[in-house]
Amino acid sequence: MKKRFLAILVLTCILIMTACGGEETSVDIRWWQKTNVYEVYVNSFQDTDGSGYGDLKGITKHLDHLKELGVGALWLTPVFESPMDDNGYDVADYYKINPTYGTDEDIDQLFEEAKKRDIRIVMDLVFNHTSNKCKWFVESEKSKDNEYSDWYIWRDAKPDGSEPNNWRSIFGGSAWTWSETRGQYYLHTFAVSQPDLNWENEKVRQALYDVANYWADKGCGGFRMDAIPYIKKPADFSDGTPDDIDGMTGIHNMTANTEGILDFLKEFKKHVQDGRDIFTVGEANGVAASELDKWVGENGVFDMIFEFSHMDLEFAGGKEIWGKAKAWKLTDLKKALSDSQRATETNGWYPIFFENHDKPRSIDHYFPEDADPVLAGRAMGTVLMTLRGTPFIYEGEELGYKNIAWPSIDDYNDLSSHNQYKTAIEDGLSESEALDCVHRFSRDNARTPMQWDDSDNAGFTTGKPWLPIHDDYKTENAESEAKDPASVLSWYRKLAKYRGDTSVLIDGSYREIMADSEQVYAFVRENKDDKLIIAVNFTGEPVDLDLSEAGVEDPSSAKIVHSSYEDTDTETAQVDKLRPYEAVIIGNN
Repeated sequence: MKKRFLAILVLTCILIMTACGGEETSVDIRWWQKTNVYEVYVNSFQDTDGSGYGDLKGITKHLDHLKELGVGALWLTPVFESPMDDNGYDVADYYKINPTYGTDEDIDQLFEEAKKRDIRIVMDLVFNHTSNKCKWFVESEKSKDNEYSDWYIWRDAKPDGSEPNNWRSIFGGSAWTWSETRGQYYLHTFAVSQPDLNWENEKVRQALYDVANYWADKGCGGFRMDAIPYIKKPADFSDGTPDDIDGMTGIHNMTANTEGILDFLKEFKKHVQDGRDIFTVGEANGVAASELDKWVGENGVFDMIFEFSHMDLEFAGGKEIWGKAKAWKLTDLKKALSDSQRATETNGWYPIFFENHDKPRSIDHYFPEDADPVLAGRAMGTVLMTLRGTPFIYEGEELGYKNIAWPSIDDYNDLSSHNQYKTAIEDGLSESEALDCVHRFSRDNARTPMQWDDSDNAGFTTGKPWLPIHDDYKTENAESEAKDPASVLSWYRKLAKYRGDTSVLIDGSYREIMADSEQVYAFVRENKDDKLIIAVNFTGEPVDLDLSEAGVEDPSSAKIVHSSYEDTDTETAQVDKLRPYEAVIIGNN
């Protein structure tokens, strides 16, 4: 009887282990972990009415372009009613569509047509601040004792009439602006026209949850949460230590990720996300890799967060002062990426991104000035599509766009570019040097209109574009690149399909190799069934490739699955060298 019991017990254990894949347990992969996300900067995607600004109908028109990139979620920059001081990130009414972009019917049609293609719409929620034209602020400014009086952050002047403290806004200048109407200063982390909401007020929080639930009920697939680190302010509004820029102190250092912020965000999760099949991704600049477990995963507040350690390599300590940018090495970039990969290895998920509407183009950011833009674009796309996490493709990135370099600061629309230019000159730089900084880092680099073909205005608009078209549109456009198998777009499409068909790129582990190399970024993706090695040469010189850390002692025992060089013979190519800016995906024979 005892032997029979033991036999049954052993058999039961075997069956359980078989069902779970032996020592490997099945991983619950959600829909948003298996797809690609595409960010549309609405102003610049496609204009259908000749206004010069992109619109919702223009997005609907190009949904098939996105589908070919493996896109299952489409993140829209804010489409809410706005005076457009900051291109929609100054919201006047969260329930109304900006007339520049279309109508309620247009957003409904976009939802409907996207759903037909298994694409879900992700709304951009700007909840740290509103426009000063928002009804809430207009009422709050009227008096100190009305229904909305405590919906924003108001403070009295110092005895000498000056600002309540020495905080500098993200866009430069004081973070406080005087209101003659109310007789107090209000706080704005960003522009004067973007007053910060008071999240300490429960009514404010509930109003914001109502907004999110309204859009979730309409069927959106998730939310990107803008400027989240700043929603919680410290109890003490005293001066910070003056820095050497202008005698003030950056507001980021005084307010970002203040203790108690996670309590607010847990409340948001409970009131909005719980019970819904949606994802959230927070813009959380300043969150270190070591802190990610508090922000994402089972016990976190978001499914993913955008943290910027790999994007802000030039600006240590949260001071993004373009005139004081520092040099960085490839090992700095690799360490930042690997730290984030390891931090989300067993808890949470990583949003892979190298571009967005606030940063310069990745080709110019990560590669030498003289790098071949097509090879660099294909190399960067390889890293994007093969790291562990959900790839976020930014509008035009799939076409290999580069920065612009307009001859005058007056040519730039971006608020921060003008403020940074002014700060650089005040700090002793010449006008030419200050303009060079703008060329490198301006947000307008990523905001020039999408180039669809080689017709007038690149097929973006029949009117005057709100921002000039990049002068390379005759050759760098979606129509021509779709016909060219060696283009950046063709490479993105190939990798998107490959990623979708290759489970190890979804659920496989990540391990960096050649960590000390200043030329090559290489890593291994592995699950119980498969192993791939990805290697990218970030230099313009041929380099040796040592894969011994990945278990490849003999190069002939491995095979190139994909190379960013079109002339590669994957049957015979050796894996012991990389050509300039070459990216390869290597598998076992």
